Amino acid sequence: MTRAPSHLGVCRRHRSSGITVGAVKPLVVVDAANVMGSRPDGWWRDRAAAVRRLLDTISGHPTSAEVILVVEGKARAGVEPGRHNGVQVVHAAGSGDDEIVRITSESAADRPVTVVTADRALRTRVTTLGATVEGPRHYLEHL
Repeated sequence: MTRAPSHLGVCRRHRSSGITVGAVKPLVVVDAANVMGSRPDGWWRDRAAAVRRLLDTISGHPTSAEVILVVEGKARAGVEPGRHNGVQVVHAAGSGDDEIVRITSESAADRPVTVVTADRALRTRVTTLGATVEGPRHYLEHL
């Protein structure tokens, strides 16, 4: 099988027949706690409101990728799990980092995965699985 560049999605073609099997969207996994923490907007006073603002920011921009927002701790009270304007919200039962690693490990073999975080330990864990990493500031500036 061959792959198209990650920004175009993934097209799988059998080498022998050249038949396209299907296109798969790239996946962007957003570390909500880390991205919220990258902006000094008072997020620490009301984490639930901060995650709603982040979701509004992310869902307000069209993308060709599937986007998953991983929410942990007190921020979970700010938004229900499920799909919101094209963004899939996942509540981490425990550590948000562990949930991001789980999602990445389940997806990286099948399609390009980008994790949005500045957390060094998480960056190491997901790049080992084949994901690329984008910093929160860069991600938000390029929405």
